Amino acid sequence: MYKLFVVAALVAVAAAQNPQDAQAQVLAYDSVVNPDGSYNYRYETSNGIQAQESGVGGQSAQGSYSYTGDDGAQYSVTYVADENGFQPQGAHLPVDGPAPDHVLKTLEQIRANPPRDDPNFSMDALNAAIARLSGKK
Repeated sequence: MYKLFVVAALVAVAAAQNPQDAQAQVLAYDSVVNPDGSYNYRYETSNGIQAQESGVGGQSAQGSYSYTGDDGAQYSVTYVADENGFQPQGAHLPVDGPAPDHVLKTLEQIRANPPRDDPNFSMDALNAAIARLSGKK
């Protein structure tokens, strides 16, 4: 039911952008939620929107979506969402440049002196952020 709401919301957003999209129909829709929390879904609409995702609820997800922009170009995004956050990739998306030196220095200080009483702190996430912001992958 939730996934159907998501599809309806995406179609509604598209319709607000382009009045022709208000008549879009859902051409394909599949969704599976397993007892272990893993899931996958995919859908396709008559106005060219396509999306698919699989993952483990609350832990990680990976997927993609594509649509036709107002300029007529086809846009595609693939993504991973995990302990390192939402990580989209697409030819039309901006790419992070290196962070200013003072930001990297602060993150390095946190790495050298990690918080000991924060159960939400993740050294892996901090290392990934430093690598991303320093331009090193």
